[in-house]
Amino acid sequence: MSHLSERPEKPVVGVSMPHESAYQHVTGSALYTDDLVQRTKDVLHAYPVQVMKAHGRITALRTGRALEVPGVVRVLTGADVPGVNDAGMKHDEPLFPDVVMFHGHAVAWVLGETLEAARLGAAAVEVELDELPSVLSLEEAIATESFHGARPVMVSGDVDAGFADSAHVFSGEFQFSDQEHFYLETHAALAHIDESEQIFVQSSTQHPSETQEIVAHVLGLHSHEVTVQCLRMGGGFGGKEMQPHGFAAVAALGAKLTGRPVRLRLNRTQDLTMSGKRHGFHAKWKIGFDTEGRIQALDATLTSDGGWSLDLSEPVTARALCHIDNTYWIPNARVAGRIARTNKVSNTAFRGFGGPQGMLVIEDIMGRCAPLLGLDPTELRERNFYGQGQTTPYGQKVTHPERISAVWEQVKENGGLEERRREIAAFNAAHPHTKRGLALTGIKFGISFNLTAFNQGGALVLIYKDGSVLINHGGTEMGQGLHTKMLQVAATTLGIPLHKVRLAPTRTDKVPNTSATAASAGADLNGAAVKNACEQLRERLVQVAATQLGTSAADVRIVEGVARGLGIEKELGWDDLVRTAYFQRVQLSAAGFYRTEGLHWDAKSFHGSPFKYFSYGAAAAEVEVDGFTGAYRIRRVDIVHDVGDSLSPMIDIGQVEGGFVQGAGWLTLEDMRWDTSDGPGRGRLLTQAASTYKLPSFSEMPEEFHVTLLENATEEGAVYGSKAVGEPPLMLAFSVREALRAAAAAFGPGGVSVELASPATPEAVYWAVEKARSGEDLCELADAEVLTGA
Repeated sequence: MSHLSERPEKPVVGVSMPHESAYQHVTGSALYTDDLVQRTKDVLHAYPVQVMKAHGRITALRTGRALEVPGVVRVLTGADVPGVNDAGMKHDEPLFPDVVMFHGHAVAWVLGETLEAARLGAAAVEVELDELPSVLSLEEAIATESFHGARPVMVSGDVDAGFADSAHVFSGEFQFSDQEHFYLETHAALAHIDESEQIFVQSSTQHPSETQEIVAHVLGLHSHEVTVQCLRMGGGFGGKEMQPHGFAAVAALGAKLTGRPVRLRLNRTQDLTMSGKRHGFHAKWKIGFDTEGRIQALDATLTSDGGWSLDLSEPVTARALCHIDNTYWIPNARVAGRIARTNKVSNTAFRGFGGPQGMLVIEDIMGRCAPLLGLDPTELRERNFYGQGQTTPYGQKVTHPERISAVWEQVKENGGLEERRREIAAFNAAHPHTKRGLALTGIKFGISFNLTAFNQGGALVLIYKDGSVLINHGGTEMGQGLHTKMLQVAATTLGIPLHKVRLAPTRTDKVPNTSATAASAGADLNGAAVKNACEQLRERLVQVAATQLGTSAADVRIVEGVARGLGIEKELGWDDLVRTAYFQRVQLSAAGFYRTEGLHWDAKSFHGSPFKYFSYGAAAAEVEVDGFTGAYRIRRVDIVHDVGDSLSPMIDIGQVEGGFVQGAGWLTLEDMRWDTSDGPGRGRLLTQAASTYKLPSFSEMPEEFHVTLLENATEEGAVYGSKAVGEPPLMLAFSVREALRAAAAAFGPGGVSVELASPATPEAVYWAVEKARSGEDLCELADAEVLTGA
């Protein structure tokens, strides 16, 4: 076992414990960025001047009337920017734009003594616009060839030969919706400036170092003149990876120009109308199977809706391509990706980062093709699982492919699927207007940033004379439990009780040049860095202990806060050991660092090994559908998920449950609607409140919900043998969508291919049921088979 994976005696990792801030969360004492306003004197409030048109060039911007509003202090415009007027890493996102690119685009910001004064001032700003044509849908973008950014192509094998050798060839198209993050805490920033013109920004950000970088270049400063801190976030889900930077920069610019603290917090409507979403996708595909139902070739084009600027659309699209295989070996593949440029908010990272979109395409294909091949969907999926020695279409060897079948079979056993299928068949035969469906789906998700340089982490660990320990690391806490795991890693590595360790908020002046807390890599990168720092300190203390105990340093063990030598009775308590080390002038602080080894990626050839390992999981979902309305309920879900050797089982199970429910929301409930008419509201987000945008609630939770972590699953080369957990569980919700497909098909004759919209709202399910009842194939798949002579 590798040094990084090996666990010492009596580790604190692997022990179930509550979230480190759970008490503060439930009592309301946890502080978030905007809570700090009440503790800050003379704060100014920022409010956006939004233009409610989808596209147009600004011909006049008049701020005079706003300055006449009582309480208005200043109006910020592009003329005030001392540095670079841009908030994006691609330099395509003007902070104060000359061209309105989406409905609700902020073109100026008003600073007021109160939020109400700032709001009234923003309403008084006059903006004249020369309206321009707008592109609002993927269909429009494809038709007009409105694209931007890279257009990668992933090729493996001989695709034409693969189709020639196929007994069955099917083709189709599939378009699915974007998704709103709807984190509980909206975007927020609070900026201060000190007597030496240093900027300090409190920001609700997943990427403090990049927020620091953007603030610095907007203000024309160096990074060492800007410090960014993130206390915690009330949810992020990827929506706070890139998009907080501009809001922090506005607050910082206001602070620099007025000399006063500036607070910026979006209300819910502003957050919904100004911030990016999960990318919606359009897929056009063709797939070939042999006589046994094994995939021979895939040719597909994936088009993502990037919105008005690139943001993270290029890596999101790349990851979609890298995950279109999911758990299936595709020997011959040609998959192209492109990014549509539309006059909508700039879509961004969202839990899974393109992976769910790519995987949804292949799962939809499998669900639609199975009946046309005369196979049960479960059987079709099993026949195509990866095996030993097989590689992905981008050239990476699939490690531990046996776990794909292991989690699959365990779900079958835990859920009693064979018996339940018989029960469902009997129920469906007896109930003509209500049907049940059961589906089993799996996942394979690559862990690491596609861009190799981002796969690094840092930490700073301090031991004080009294034996207490303070850790800083580059990861941010958004409720996912990262800080809890880091506390457990530090306590385990030092060999001390958990209560000895405290964690400080994430700050750029403690750990520099950090990567975003994203890609499910937060615990891998920062945990390894914390472990590295603690190992340096432990090694120094072991030398001190060896002298005090009269033994060799190699024979000293620190367990549960006591240093002992092998074979001797004498012992030394942790506090005494630290105090002794101090008086011997031993350094009691250490900077830790980690870089993920073994990664390489060529973005041009779209080939390499971008991922450290793969996470696996499987889920079975049972649903019941009302044939009159399409309404449904989730009766039961069984999940087995691979997290390696869990660092914190209670945290991991919570992440699996939460990820699954969020995925089910994306696939079944969350239906974003935009005004695509030619009227005055063109481009307006219609679902801009919880009243019109339906989120999963307790009523959508499975009536029975069983989550099991795969046992004996140590991951070599990862911190204490663990695996990432943040993103992969979201894709387990494919099982719900496939169960709905099965239930809809049960209303019709056997062998019908059911096309199901995504999200599969009750309305969408109703129309699928109606088509199934008519016995129609809902796409041109069957025709494609006939055309090939299969």
